[in-house]
Amino acid sequence: MPTMGYLHEGHLSLLRRARREADLVVVSTFVNPLQFGCGEDFKRYPRDLPTDARLASREGCDVLFVPSPRDMYPFGYRTRVTVEGLDSVLCGRFRPGHFSGVVTVVLKLVNIVRPDALLLGQKDAQQAIIVKRMLEDLNAGVKVLVCRTVREKDGLAMSSRNIYLSPDERRRAAGISRSLFLARDLVRKGERRASVIRTRMKKVLAGAGITDIDYVEILDGSELVPLRRLEGEVLIAVAARVGRTRLIDNVKLRV
Repeated sequence: MPTMGYLHEGHLSLLRRARREADLVVVSTFVNPLQFGCGEDFKRYPRDLPTDARLASREGCDVLFVPSPRDMYPFGYRTRVTVEGLDSVLCGRFRPGHFSGVVTVVLKLVNIVRPDALLLGQKDAQQAIIVKRMLEDLNAGVKVLVCRTVREKDGLAMSSRNIYLSPDERRRAAGISRSLFLARDLVRKGERRASVIRTRMKKVLAGAGITDIDYVEILDGSELVPLRRLEGEVLIAVAARVGRTRLIDNVKLRV
């Protein structure tokens, strides 16, 4: 179970799933410099290793792996992994190089730990899709388990970056999940036009005071190709800034 630490209930739900699935559970906590771009929050990303260790132990983690950047990227390190096409849409458009950093570190962790299964959260849907494709393409022999998004009582997806939000920003941030739940309800009632659903979602976001939007997209759930009409496995995804904090969320549907 790869993480960047600062564990919250979303991480712990993954750990519990791992405990049910496996004889031995390894959790890594590593704030990976390769997936942060210039001006992003690498230096201020929240870290609390003592609490992470306590929570991981409480939930049955057998090994907590805490490498340093020098351990993972020693002097002279030159190699990067990319997953072409899937890494250039959604968050990839706004964070160039991010997913190359993600899949590079995941492949290194897999090669170090040699797991049978890797657990990821649905909140990071694009990441999960890209990691799964990379492991399949490179014959890693690792099963990927994607677990449901864990949410706060008001629907906000749990994230380590939620700590950045002021009380007012925290209240407004719930508009992201409300827009996604509206989209889900529209689909359940029979709406299939992506343009109509996106327009309604943007109204919900605007009503919550969320105007700094990177994307509101409706795509094929495995190839990440934009859809005009919803059919098959569908990913509805949002990325927006609330204050200075960039938040992502999504719902996945079978239409």
